[in-house]
Amino acid sequence: MTDEISPVSPAPQDDTELAIEGALRPASLDAFIGQHKVRGQLELLLEAARLQHRTPDHILLSGPPGLGKTTLAMIVAHESNRPLRLSSGPAIQHAGDLAALLSSLTPGEVLFIDEIHRMARSAEEMLYLAMEDFRIDIMVGKGAGATSIPLELAPFTLVGATTRSGMLPNPLRDRFGFTAHLEYYDAAELEQVVHRSSLVIGVDLGPEARGEIARRSRGTPRIANRLLRRVRDYLLVHQVQSDVQAVSAALDLYDVDAIGLDRLDRAVLDALVRKFRGGPVGLSTLAVAVGEEADTVESVVEPYLVRIGFMGRTPRGRIAMPEAYAHLRIPHSDGGLRFDDL
Repeated sequence: MTDEISPVSPAPQDDTELAIEGALRPASLDAFIGQHKVRGQLELLLEAARLQHRTPDHILLSGPPGLGKTTLAMIVAHESNRPLRLSSGPAIQHAGDLAALLSSLTPGEVLFIDEIHRMARSAEEMLYLAMEDFRIDIMVGKGAGATSIPLELAPFTLVGATTRSGMLPNPLRDRFGFTAHLEYYDAAELEQVVHRSSLVIGVDLGPEARGEIARRSRGTPRIANRLLRRVRDYLLVHQVQSDVQAVSAALDLYDVDAIGLDRLDRAVLDALVRKFRGGPVGLSTLAVAVGEEADTVESVVEPYLVRIGFMGRTPRGRIAMPEAYAHLRIPHSDGGLRFDDL
């Protein structure tokens, strides 16, 4: 992909969040910014399927939230000229739910299952046969009189998305013909995302203003687009120029600091450094200290803090790294344990 911005459709007339969200999603691999290796691999896979007049192989997309897994599934359907069916793992809690979904697919349809690792185990086992042989077995009756009736399915392409690929059982993972892991975006790629999105929603931002949003977006396009919408609101209400000062003021208003930390991120860091002297401290104890669920701290806050080197995970608990003290402007003490002590 070249560095130039792909043409985009005009801003939607119905200015709702749903309409804007749809407009911000690119419709082709050429318009998709970032993930160069994955885009090249998908392009090859889809072109090979087209030349052989068959449905594309099943695709598994893994990676942190907000990097474009759902968008890529939509692009697979669009570029294959196939209809798309959307579902999610939590919605498939019984084998019967999956059987009803699979039996209603049309030939060549693309089925997207988000958070596929959260499907019920009975549904996962049914999916094995469906992916491999396009067939499922329906059990009729109970006890000794129960019989299995095979049901042929139309050929389909399954696109699974997961934020925790390690939770997928090996038999399911092995049935995907192509697996890809999406990586966080760098600042230059995020600036392209912000540029494209600003054209869609009608906000005129200069390079410095776009860069400021990109730097605070935690390597994630979804966050970049969300911050851009908040900047748009700020500019509209205050009627100010769309320069870097206005962008900074808007993001500061929403408690997003210069490196993308929000209120909860700073609360976790502050508790870790001040209350627990840098750790180590258990996850549940840290979560109670900031008034959040442990799952929220582990899945929303912790990954970014670990990635930027502010927090460390050890067998004895979470610890604050020197960079966290510097960011909070707190003198580094020798009270907590460090990696060298473990």
